[in-house]
Amino acid sequence: MTTIIYPAAFGFAVAVLLGRPTIAWLHRMRLGQVVRQAGPRTHLKKAGTPSMGGALIVAGALASTLAFVPDPLEAWPLLLALIGFALIGMLDDLSKLLARRSLGLKARQKLALQLVVAVVVALAALERTGPELRVPYLEGVYAVPEWLYLLLAVGAIVGAGNAVNLTDGLDGLAAGATAVAALTMGVIASRLEVVDAAVFAAAVGGACLGFAWFNAHPAQVIMGDTGSLALGGALAAVALFTRTPLLLVIVGGLFVLETLSVILQVAYFRLTGGRRIFRMSPLHHHFELAGWAEPQVVTRFWLLSLAFAAAGLLGLR
Repeated sequence: MTTIIYPAAFGFAVAVLLGRPTIAWLHRMRLGQVVRQAGPRTHLKKAGTPSMGGALIVAGALASTLAFVPDPLEAWPLLLALIGFALIGMLDDLSKLLARRSLGLKARQKLALQLVVAVVVALAALERTGPELRVPYLEGVYAVPEWLYLLLAVGAIVGAGNAVNLTDGLDGLAAGATAVAALTMGVIASRLEVVDAAVFAAAVGGACLGFAWFNAHPAQVIMGDTGSLALGGALAAVALFTRTPLLLVIVGGLFVLETLSVILQVAYFRLTGGRRIFRMSPLHHHFELAGWAEPQVVTRFWLLSLAFAAAGLLGLR
């Protein structure tokens, strides 16, 4: 368990120590959140809260990984997933902040950049592990055609990045849920003796907890796409290098629910000419509008994350 504990603690410490000076710098640079007008009215008070705080998570995870991973050169694909997606998110955040609007890069621009990073990471995973996957609740590994593996791998990275991005809508929600998922994936990697992935996942989880110190309601800083895209990419990379992307679907079940709520809402809206399933999507906004206070939604969703994590651990054979 030391493979998990020390990197997590170090990542937490780095994020906490860098928190106040980073938030002060973001204030000085006037990099404040631009709130989506179509969102819940209670979120308008968040306007101006420093954004791009995900850089704290990236810094903590990077420092801890380099400090504890046996061979940093072996961990380059994991770090590429984290840093590459963080840079894409940073471009998106800066385009929003400089233009003072809630929409940044165009969807096709973000997708193109994500695909470039995802393909490189997927190819590295294929070379390291071969086209093999673990199936939840079954023993052993199962080989699939290389083209199918690459398709699944790229889809997992891009999908996870955008799923965490959709979940990042309430103070502490994405940070806490990702901490649970990352630390769980760290335990899984440790049990499978994939040391670099275990260290990296623990570092990410610890850094998320350190960021949550400042992101708890009412948030002093928001992670922005800089953090949410990076976290999803990191989770998927760990899953690929442990042959467990199918297991990540369970461990990250909360992110799956949030994403499905958006897909269902959009599809139903178009099919019915304007009717809705949820009061608002993603799912956390539905419960906000149903009368749950923001801390209630976040705490209950964290509990769901823990339940999904437990189910994922049980699925490892």
